[in-house]
Amino acid sequence: MDHEPSAIVYTTGQVARICKVAPRTVATWFDSGRLKGYRIPGSQDRRVPRESMVQFLNEHNLPLSFLDCEECCRVLLIGTEKTLSDRLTGDLVGRGNFRVARVDTGFDAGLVTGKHRQSVIVIDHGIGQSEAACIAVSLRGDPTHAKSLIIGLAGDDEVSPERFKQDGFDEVLVKPFDPAALVERIKQVAGKVPPRIRRRLK
Repeated sequence: MDHEPSAIVYTTGQVARICKVAPRTVATWFDSGRLKGYRIPGSQDRRVPRESMVQFLNEHNLPLSFLDCEECCRVLLIGTEKTLSDRLTGDLVGRGNFRVARVDTGFDAGLVTGKHRQSVIVIDHGIGQSEAACIAVSLRGDPTHAKSLIIGLAGDDEVSPERFKQDGFDEVLVKPFDPAALVERIKQVAGKVPPRIRRRLK
């Protein structure tokens, strides 16, 4: 099927979360033609354009608000101090389609990331360098979060660009830093403002 992809497309896994069914059910809808979409050339991966999802939800009397939960920019804060967490939450929630969650451990992070893909994941090295590295490595190895932006927060004496990149971090903010810089970067990921951050790992 020839199709020009729309700006927003969904995987079968995302459709499954939106409709609260198993991915196998979505595949059946797709293959039977009930859910319109296309396959990525050279693979069996299915993609469903947003307009097809809207049509499908309307036909089955499902609220379009289901899409908002999947399309929002989800931000996960791991081990960040309460003052920073409160600042980020206050600046982001209610000023755009953002969802912010905070956890203290890798275990709790796994519970959150297992439910939804996170657009931005911020890991504070205050929880311990080894634990922070383990979390980043684990997330980067998860296909669901392969394209998530992972930002590390660390003291200047902890910053080793090679090590951070090897662990799976994309960027690092050096403490102390202006929280506005992190807010700005998160908004940039959501398509709000141009990028500007203290240090980019290359």
